[in-house]
Amino acid sequence: MTTTSLPVGSGPRSRIRVKRLVLYTVLVAITGLFLGPFGWLVLTGLKSSAELAASPVHWLPDHVQWHNFADAYHLIDFLGYARNSLIIALIYATLITLSSAWVGFGFARLSAPGKKTLFSILLGSMMLPQMITLLPTYLIFAKLGMVDTYWPWVLWGLASAPYLVFLFRQFFAGLPRELEEAAIVDGCGYVGIFWRIFLPQSWPVLTASFVIAFTWSWGDYIAPQLLLSSDRSTLAVAVMSSYVTSAGTPVTNLQAAGSVMYVVPILLIFLVAQRGFVAGMSTSGLK
Repeated sequence: MTTTSLPVGSGPRSRIRVKRLVLYTVLVAITGLFLGPFGWLVLTGLKSSAELAASPVHWLPDHVQWHNFADAYHLIDFLGYARNSLIIALIYATLITLSSAWVGFGFARLSAPGKKTLFSILLGSMMLPQMITLLPTYLIFAKLGMVDTYWPWVLWGLASAPYLVFLFRQFFAGLPRELEEAAIVDGCGYVGIFWRIFLPQSWPVLTASFVIAFTWSWGDYIAPQLLLSSDRSTLAVAVMSSYVTSAGTPVTNLQAAGSVMYVVPILLIFLVAQRGFVAGMSTSGLK
């Protein structure tokens, strides 16, 4: 009786290892593409002005300029602008998360004529660029005396956001109908059903929505530049407009150093809330 031995490396386990190696290689490459711009920003913040103006390009700093970060911090009221950004982002993210959840609950659990048409219009509004609505919105806020205040972000937050409404609608549509029916039998109205039953179960989507909305507000440059004075403005505006010479030329290394410190809070928030963020995005998929 003869036995046939398989060539080394041709078994199922070997094929699985090769597939994993290919998968990990692709993931590392994609991660490098995403981290590349941030890494280049850090390197730029560690260079001197002479190195940035040199030709050919210096990929790595000859002498690390750690003081660029200290200079970027002290040249402007960094904590003051960061506080303004934090206040606006928290107000906006909290209100728009709750309002979007309420609208999404209505689209998912309530019945009314034209609901599907309204939902289609809502999704279609996501195609409108911000620049189209920004000028009319500014004129409205100017008429109401809300320029140079934080009230525009309150109203934007109360108005909900189409994308977040879509996330909540998809999540709420997947919850069992028995929860709602049992609550109605016990005498609970739809407001109570939303606050006591549906909203507590939607913490993954709440986390994802809050992180997304916070990022939108923290990274917004156009609206604060248009609506707020320099004292009330945000860190995004300060970083882009304050690090200049007397002739108005940008100081690139200080801008890069300030941008790194500006991005770090968003990275920390995502690292802390990443489990809930991923869970919220996965549980709000198409149903």
